Amino acid sequence: MIIRKLEEKDIPAAAAVWNEVVREGKAFPQTEELSIKEAEEFFAGQTYTAVAVDDEGEVLGLYILHPNNVGRCGHICNTSYAVKSERRFMHIGEALVKDSLRMGKECGFRILQFNAVVATNHPALHLYEKLGFVRLGTIPGGFLMDDGHYEDIVPHYHVL
Repeated sequence: MIIRKLEEKDIPAAAAVWNEVVREGKAFPQTEELSIKEAEEFFAGQTYTAVAVDDEGEVLGLYILHPNNVGRCGHICNTSYAVKSERRFMHIGEALVKDSLRMGKECGFRILQFNAVVATNHPALHLYEKLGFVRLGTIPGGFLMDDGHYEDIVPHYHVL
């Protein structure tokens, strides 16, 4: 597996992986899936979009990297990660997070902040703890789950 910058040929597969996570309704705040055209614009609008691909070029996962805020807080970035459901628990997410830490620093950011890690996303919470992210606290009921109930969110940060 390699992680590289998203290329135009990757957009349909990357959109499919992204949309799968949106449909699941358990991790991303977005509720609407992206069309191919919307995905092209969305991914191009990020500071950096990366894909994890296997030896045959199949997109296994991706991340987007962008400023978390503007101006005096513009040195803080934010990322979102998506891994194809049948490829989860194979350390692809870990590789994506590690790459985003490197790329965030390379892009001139000083801190990576996660605004809304859902408290029931135990694999993500475990990974972030393992990689040295710091929990900022808990926001009660900060995430509307796909079934209509609210779960807590746990913001995190990592100095780059």
